[in-house]
Amino acid sequence: MRLVFGLVLILGLGLAGFAVYMAKSYINGYQAQLENERNSRGPNIKTTEVFVAKRALAYGERIQKADVRLVKFPTNALPEGTYSTVEELFPKGEAEPRTVMRAMEASEAILDVKVTGPGEDAGITTKLARGMRAFAIKVDSTSGVSGFLRPGDRVDVYWTGNVGRAGQRTEDNSSGDVTKLIEAGVQLIAVDQSANTDRTEASVARTVTVAVLPEQVAALAQAQSTGRLSLSLVGAQDDTIAGTIEVDQRQLLGLAMAPVVVDTPKAEVCTIRTRRGADVIETAIPCTN
Repeated sequence: MRLVFGLVLILGLGLAGFAVYMAKSYINGYQAQLENERNSRGPNIKTTEVFVAKRALAYGERIQKADVRLVKFPTNALPEGTYSTVEELFPKGEAEPRTVMRAMEASEAILDVKVTGPGEDAGITTKLARGMRAFAIKVDSTSGVSGFLRPGDRVDVYWTGNVGRAGQRTEDNSSGDVTKLIEAGVQLIAVDQSANTDRTEASVARTVTVAVLPEQVAALAQAQSTGRLSLSLVGAQDDTIAGTIEVDQRQLLGLAMAPVVVDTPKAEVCTIRTRRGADVIETAIPCTN
């Protein structure tokens, strides 16, 4: 009997030890998996709530509260000019909402550069920086780059006209029609009556409006009244500055300039004639007049 009791006791102790071993192995494995999961997680990202568009917003639309919603954005990747509160986006309420100046897609953040001030329209005055003025230039299919101009593009302005009068030469020995670069890299803010920078269709414009300084306005007005203006489209990534460019007809055709003949006044000679018999003698004397 004692032998059986001893065997049962030994068997129980063995089973208990095995159970403790299995439990310890399970706990260690669970803790290892938990630690791996914690290590695989990224760091906590700080977020900020900003207003985004609920739907696609087109140029010229008025923004209402129903058109926006708050979304959490990573704070370290937040673009400049966002709105986080209703007071910032609608400081004067929905009675004077902001207007869309650049088209926005759904869930795109509302940025300050893409909307006007409260109650303002999306006109060209919102596109003029401090000290700049708007000036309209008449164009057609040839002078307006075949209708491929859009608001926001940059252009070079060339003037073609006659620098002489009635075929006379100027002081720099040039005559006839001359084409000259008068303004480089000016920005278009409107094409015809549209200031929409998101327009993609090509259309032949009659006028384009540029943003220039007041002194440039005077130069362009004088050039437009005395000759013909043509535009040359500048590439979006082009940061070069064009130098002085001027071409006349002779330079274009490679003709040499004819020398200018200057008439020199002849010295006046005064004489008196004296007859001596059959001969007449002329004698030079100082001119009195």
